[in-house]
Amino acid sequence: MDNLLNYLIISGKSVTIYIFIIIAIRIFGKKELSQLSVIDLVFILLISNSVQNAMVGTDTSVPGGIAAALGLFITNYIFKIFLRGSEKFNKLVQGEKIVIVVGGKIQEQGLKDSTMTVEEIEMAVREHGVSSIAEADLVVLEVDGNVTVLSSDYTQKTVKKRRKPQLSHNP
Repeated sequence: MDNLLNYLIISGKSVTIYIFIIIAIRIFGKKELSQLSVIDLVFILLISNSVQNAMVGTDTSVPGGIAAALGLFITNYIFKIFLRGSEKFNKLVQGEKIVIVVGGKIQEQGLKDSTMTVEEIEMAVREHGVSSIAEADLVVLEVDGNVTVLSSDYTQKTVKKRRKPQLSHNP
């Protein structure tokens, strides 16, 4: 019975850390995790290492690790149910799409909300085969970090993963 209580405590701690990290990522505005810079990768590795002890404590046993993982899997499953079932919860956790360009003109609030620079927008537009922002009918930063570009009077749509810009060339 004591072991079961210990494993439930490990699961509870893991769930608490999971929820904290989701909230922290949302607050600090990290919209895309598929395109990590070196700094982002190091940060995530350090975060995972720093919270490991908080989740399992001194219990480094296989059952302790399984209890932590099980708590995370169950919480993730429940989160996905809520994300699908509640538009309000989905917007709270994942945010909303951000319109950056409309009719070839940059939307200042969208640019600010996206935390992208004009150079990044120009690069994204070119990656979609559109030569300039002025030729883009609509540019949207989607909640998953993808950039959608509509051009040619809204008839041509392309979606590509947002990439971290490389504004300087490495020789």
